[in-house]
Amino acid sequence: MSLVESKSNRKILAEEAYERIRYELFNFLLLPGDRFTEQQLCDRLSVSRTPVRQALFRLQQEGHVEVLFRNGWRVLPIDFKKFDALYDFRILIETEAAQRLCEGRISGDIAVSNQLLQELVDFWLVPKASRIYDAPAVSRQDEEFHCMIVAAAGNPVMQNTHREITERIRVIRKLDFTYQPRIDATYDEHARILKAILDKRSEQARLLLKAHIESSQIEVRKLTLHQLHLAREI
Repeated sequence: MSLVESKSNRKILAEEAYERIRYELFNFLLLPGDRFTEQQLCDRLSVSRTPVRQALFRLQQEGHVEVLFRNGWRVLPIDFKKFDALYDFRILIETEAAQRLCEGRISGDIAVSNQLLQELVDFWLVPKASRIYDAPAVSRQDEEFHCMIVAAAGNPVMQNTHREITERIRVIRKLDFTYQPRIDATYDEHARILKAILDKRSEQARLLLKAHIESSQIEVRKLTLHQLHLAREI
């Protein structure tokens, strides 16, 4: 194997290790406060120490884990102040996108915008008997609902920034769907938001979106360590 091939292979292994550890963090297989060693991850992931270490340093830079002096690694506690700031920014972007949709100020292709909104209508504006209650599936669809609202407005800078925020808060947003009442509430709230956008009721759409996001934010803030442990089973 040439030097170039060797470097390329190491990069691939490090990326794979990063994705797998990140998956464990975001799916609460590793919980806030959990301690672990590089060797434990190596054994579990069947990967050598170098790519695991590279992945952990990358996750450390992103604020997910910290290294403990001569004592392995630790998953960082949830920093709710940081998430509050991200939620505030998310509200600004999504309410602006909703207003643009209501006022017809679409930056991109109107046909694409209409198609995205129709896809949302097809999923969320359904009878209660047709709703799905699989928490991971609803969590993914909820994320796409908000991303597609922004995408429909057609501004790529807004869309990219919103995607970055979505990536960073995904780890806690998933916990909003631990209980069925939250799933029903999400269906109901999304339906009202969509109807307001389709009816061009700008101010109502903005207020509904803001209230919906803040409600989710409050629910997530109620989390206890016990509920985080329960999340392993979701």
